[in-house]
Amino acid sequence: MVQEWGIEIRDLSPNDEGILEQAAHLLNYYFPGPDGYPDLDSARAEVLESLGPGRLSRVAVRGRELMGWIGGICQYHGHAWELHPLVVVPAWRNRGLGKALVADLEERVRERGGVTIFLGTDDVDGGTTLYGKDLYPHVLQHVLAARALAHPMGFYLKVGFSLVGVIPDANGFGRPDIFMAKRVGRKHP
Repeated sequence: MVQEWGIEIRDLSPNDEGILEQAAHLLNYYFPGPDGYPDLDSARAEVLESLGPGRLSRVAVRGRELMGWIGGICQYHGHAWELHPLVVVPAWRNRGLGKALVADLEERVRERGGVTIFLGTDDVDGGTTLYGKDLYPHVLQHVLAARALAHPMGFYLKVGFSLVGVIPDANGFGRPDIFMAKRVGRKHP
């Protein structure tokens, strides 16, 4: 599907100056808050950091145009990788490109012996049924009943991630950080 669109998924390279800058603009635009990338300098720093050791940085490009970007950070001695970030330009959303990027990251993690990919996705604007609630003292009951309304959690559930936890009030009262994970490697006896 990606190839028929003329899109290639490949490693982001330090020599990809135009792509690096496009990735920084995407981060700054879609994650602008104080806990994100409030200016281009912080976004550029994150893009360059994604090229470091223990990191995967994959881009979906068509020619010299960035369509999407996904990254992975090696954690837990390589057994688990944090998915960070995933950004797709609006014109390519809901067309399978995000799903293709996640599948590509899963393959790269498996190649490196990884077993799990995990992520955190904040709800700061009411995108899930967890928003605005006092989740204590029965946090796990709320997690089991959680649903995505208009939130990335819905996408991640569709591509096989499971809801594995939450930090209530991580972003202020009623604004949780939601944790998701997916097994991508082999089970060991």
